[in-house]
Amino acid sequence: MSASQDSGTRLLETMIDAALEAGRAVHAIYRAGFEVTHKADQSPVTDADRAAEAIILASLAQAAPEIPVVAEEEVAAGRVPAVGHEFFLVDPLDGTKEFIQRRGDFTVNIALIRAGSPVLGVVYAPANSKLFAGNVAAHAAIRCAADPISKAAAARESIRTRQPPASGLTVVASRSHATPGTDAYLSNYTVTERVPIGSSLKFCLLAAGEADLYPRLGPTMEWDTAAGHAVLVAAGGSVWAPGGVPLKYGKPGFRNSYFVASGSLLPAPLVP
Repeated sequence: MSASQDSGTRLLETMIDAALEAGRAVHAIYRAGFEVTHKADQSPVTDADRAAEAIILASLAQAAPEIPVVAEEEVAAGRVPAVGHEFFLVDPLDGTKEFIQRRGDFTVNIALIRAGSPVLGVVYAPANSKLFAGNVAAHAAIRCAADPISKAAAARESIRTRQPPASGLTVVASRSHATPGTDAYLSNYTVTERVPIGSSLKFCLLAAGEADLYPRLGPTMEWDTAAGHAVLVAAGGSVWAPGGVPLKYGKPGFRNSYFVASGSLLPAPLVP
């Protein structure tokens, strides 16, 4: 292992620990009850979003104080750091609507971006006791069970994308953001199953070889996708922007274009 890979492994472990601690805080609030308020853009926010973000920011500041952090609630409050070659993207509670509606598909997302691409990523779904992580340089992605109450973590299992079945594709799609464009895009394929699931767990199902395609023809922010993107690429998958180019990060306003994520399949390109 090279020095840079070793450094990446240590930093990923810090990110995993931060995600687990934040996830435990989120889950405690989920069980106890919470109040929903709205940000300036009318998107919902809860105490869980704020508590998880505070935990992650403190952990990253201690482990890597030289790397700026772009975090969803900090950005909403107008605190946006200047970013360059390397920065973190944090979504302390991806799938706030799933959280509010008491479905378990919400996650804690932490990613490291380098030269516009996600290189490390952690996705933790505390209500489902599922943790995913990926190190792109090491071509290594893992998952494990991680109970937010007992703090017990099971043995880690390596995950890889799969070759699409000859019978047809399993497609993952958003529960909350379906669009007619998605149906039009999927007409290119034989689809045997569509799995509705919230948050960045869609990327993780692709990474684990449980699905084949995830088209997103609607708005997202970079912190929504970066961690899952890293896990997927580390597992052998890809995420493409319109025109068949890789989805990049550090864009103006940290807003994503449409994209299509895939496992081992080379997907039909989205039209710019």
